[in-house]
Amino acid sequence: MPVTARTVPARPGSPSMPALLVAAHGGPALAVTAVAALLALRAELRPFDVVAVTSAVFTGQLTIGWGNDLLDLRRDRAVGRADKPLATGALLVGRVVTALVVAACACLVLSVLADWRSALLNATLATGAGHAYNLGLKATVWSWAPYACAFGTLPSVVTLADPARGWAPLWMTGASATLGVGAHLLNTLPDLADDERTGVRGLPHRIGERRSRVLAAVLLSAASLLAVLGPPGTPPAWAWAVLALVTVLALLTPAAPARTPFRVAVAVALLDVLLLLAAGG
Repeated sequence: MPVTARTVPARPGSPSMPALLVAAHGGPALAVTAVAALLALRAELRPFDVVAVTSAVFTGQLTIGWGNDLLDLRRDRAVGRADKPLATGALLVGRVVTALVVAACACLVLSVLADWRSALLNATLATGAGHAYNLGLKATVWSWAPYACAFGTLPSVVTLADPARGWAPLWMTGASATLGVGAHLLNTLPDLADDERTGVRGLPHRIGERRSRVLAAVLLSAASLLAVLGPPGTPPAWAWAVLALVTVLALLTPAAPARTPFRVAVAVALLDVLLLLAAGG
């Protein structure tokens, strides 16, 4: 029997912050925010700008997560998603709507505090891509595009927060975009059956689980290779060691169960940021 708001009613007075974080897809949101923070430190932004751009990315990610669960509420109830507070009734729709509006306003204000170019890019191609995915692209063969766009533009959201700097290098944009597509493929795997039942057929659904895992492994490795070979100069010895570790993790993804592949993608993302930091200015 599907779990619905009627089977697990919301309890007045129960803490809502943990449920709000779950509904915002807190793990991935915090991971992307950590990447943005490290990139901002790498770019040697002013402390104020580091805080502003990192907070702008975080609040933007919150709006994407809450928007996703609000739009998927009927689907999540239909398939009995017990891990979704909105679907179980542990979180009220009104609270999520309010939180989304507040986070959206905060995202815009924080982005502008850094620089108007960063704000425009974050609102349109970074955070905006996530909402485009939620609003329908996830059910098409183009489901990968918002991930490529959002991840690919993230380094430039950071660099453009400094008025004296321009777009991030192409190799960094390419590595981030490739990583984003790999993360999309792996993040979708645990929900393939439920998505099919409710009519959602993105790229992973169309090419199948096995091909999705193999393609994701290739993309994760390619992203790491770009992070090592893209920067000018000779890569440090430890960067090659990190690349070897990333390759091993990527090769494990075709056989890993359940949510493990997406956790691998998050680990690879953080390792790639270490490679970017090692590259210098």
